[in-house]
Amino acid sequence: MKRCITLLVLIAVPFLTLHAQNESGASTDEAVGELKGQLDGLNESFLETKTTVDALKKIKVSGYIQTQFQAADTIGNSRFPVGNFSGGNFPTNVKHRFAVRRGRIKFTYDNTLTQYVLQLDATQNGVGIKDAYITVTEPWLKSVSMTGGIFDRPFGFEISYSSSMRESPERSRMFQTLFPGERELGAKLEINPQTENFAKHFNFKIGAFNGTGPTANENDRNKDIIGRFGYTFPFQEQNLAIDGGFSWYYGNVTSNSRAVYSIDKATKTFMTDSLVSDSLNSFQRQYLGMDMQIYYDIPVEWLGGLSLRGEFISGKQPGTAKSGSFYNPGTIQTVSGTSVKSSTEVTPLYQRAFRGFYITYIQNFGLKNQLVVKYDEMDPNTKVKGKDIGASTTSISGRQLTATDLKYSTIGLGWIYHWDSNVKFTAYYELISNEKVNSNTNIASLIPYKTDVKDNVFTFRAQYKF
Repeated sequence: MKRCITLLVLIAVPFLTLHAQNESGASTDEAVGELKGQLDGLNESFLETKTTVDALKKIKVSGYIQTQFQAADTIGNSRFPVGNFSGGNFPTNVKHRFAVRRGRIKFTYDNTLTQYVLQLDATQNGVGIKDAYITVTEPWLKSVSMTGGIFDRPFGFEISYSSSMRESPERSRMFQTLFPGERELGAKLEINPQTENFAKHFNFKIGAFNGTGPTANENDRNKDIIGRFGYTFPFQEQNLAIDGGFSWYYGNVTSNSRAVYSIDKATKTFMTDSLVSDSLNSFQRQYLGMDMQIYYDIPVEWLGGLSLRGEFISGKQPGTAKSGSFYNPGTIQTVSGTSVKSSTEVTPLYQRAFRGFYITYIQNFGLKNQLVVKYDEMDPNTKVKGKDIGASTTSISGRQLTATDLKYSTIGLGWIYHWDSNVKFTAYYELISNEKVNSNTNIASLIPYKTDVKDNVFTFRAQYKF
């Protein structure tokens, strides 16, 4: 009897359901259509969400901040600069200071064969652009790429070695003099063979740049050519790797003055030809450099790996009477007859031959500690010695050698402690020595340099990187 009742219920339910649908005016086809529409809507929404998520996955955000305390041997003063290559001059009457040295935030949109990069730097001095460029890689061998915008000049090793990774707080005096700001506005071709043969150990970079600095507009008819041929040789069985390269810089500086000075070999002073034809003429800015990095993993557990790095650069550097640094003449004036017409001040050009190098030794102790020893030397005017500076008593303006022509050497000693994967602390002391001028000089601006001026700097830095 129970079985019969159950069977009757099962037969009756579909008929009752169909009757109810007919009573409400709905049909089975309409219900199915409505359900299909809902499913299509969900699918479309899912595809839109997936597209958004895929795009967001290509965006990478990274950055670091460096906050530091510095102490100098003496207060900042007008007699000689203190800390100018240690993060900037100490202001007058300042001997200790806190600062945010770098506050970087970097946005990268990586679409495999194309990249967009924008990096900003925020410190107590304001916000500025560090990088703004695009890179396109060919899709066949994936070995050749083109980059355009503001980016690191392709010269040597220390320029492109990130400040977040570098063991010394600042780059060497040589690089700060020749490549202030590290970046430049231009375009670059890069070749990195993605092969399994011997070619994979070599790379090549070459670019054309304005030659005016990272944020200045072009102001003459010249372009500067910068390049590097690099190599990397791993010796895995010996726990050893050797990298290096040869770099060159071929550019020109346009003189906005008739007065162009160069060193006279006989008198060891600057001489000028002061020709009208020199105004708007180009004078060579040329560097040749070589670099090498040696990495060795010492087979002692508590000692860890070591690295030895060095670079050497020599060449010609046009500058001014008071600066041998990278020179941007600004607005170029026009010459009419014997007069120069422009609202911008005319600046005589001083031609110097320079030479500089650095050597850095890093020794790891376990996974958290590093010892750093660095020596760098920069001679901005190799055609004169310290005894020549201040020896001349000539009263002709512009001919005298100045403190700009002094050679400097710096010994850096530091200790780095890696707190975790994000935070590291650095304690670093710089012993800075200057070449001594002629002991008989009576030129007021040179008198402090009769001895080694007190300009050593201690830096304690905390860095957070993500």
